[in-house]
Amino acid sequence: MLRKRIIFTLIYQNGFFHQSRNFRLQKVGNLRWLERNYKFQKIAFSLDELIVLNASKEEKNMKEFATTLSKLVDDVFIPIAAGGGIRTIDDAKLLFDNGADKIVLNSVLYTDKELVKELVIRYGSQSIVASIDYKIVDNRYKVFINDGTKELDDELDKYLDYIQTLNIGEIYLNSIDKDGTGFGYDLDTIKKVGNKLEVPLIVAGGAGNEKHLLEALEIEDISAVATANLFNFVGDGLPKARKNIIETNINVAKWL
Repeated sequence: MLRKRIIFTLIYQNGFFHQSRNFRLQKVGNLRWLERNYKFQKIAFSLDELIVLNASKEEKNMKEFATTLSKLVDDVFIPIAAGGGIRTIDDAKLLFDNGADKIVLNSVLYTDKELVKELVIRYGSQSIVASIDYKIVDNRYKVFINDGTKELDDELDKYLDYIQTLNIGEIYLNSIDKDGTGFGYDLDTIKKVGNKLEVPLIVAGGAGNEKHLLEALEIEDISAVATANLFNFVGDGLPKARKNIIETNINVAKWL
């Protein structure tokens, strides 16, 4: 059985890292601020992976993002996934060359199926994470792309079926409604769609404390939990959460 994972997500926009609530971003600090306050190399044993997402609303500066990524991952010895704004093979290569072990795709999953196929062929399924943002609209589970600004016609279950035809390695499923609220994951939706997936599922959006991580990890169809809550989980929050999760016999790695 595959071990379950605890993942931290960093949200980047125009040179700064942000907190997000329902996809409305609030600036927290730049890379220097992040390094001064949150040394990821020191809390790496509390994490299984780090995800870094470029949420810049205007045209995304991939070179600037890649440079930040390279500095961020220095001396961080856990897998790094990075994405946001990947539109070409060169964009993906730039992130891999600057420290990414995986790339995260979102809008191009819908807009450029051929690019996704080419990336899978070149880098392998295990290197591709499909990021899907959804929210409830008129009692329907609708998918959004372009940083949550464009609603697709397909509902979530149909879109997940489509995504799995692309041969990606795993799915990062993020609830816009729950994002940044700290009220817990959208587990009702996860339970409806999770058993239909044939690839590992990462859930995101809503984690505010250790209990929320544990509730999600206890669900069989969830492979990993992600949180982007800087203030609740970085510091001693993550080490304590991981220690307590291990004590419940959840199948996560026990780092020495």
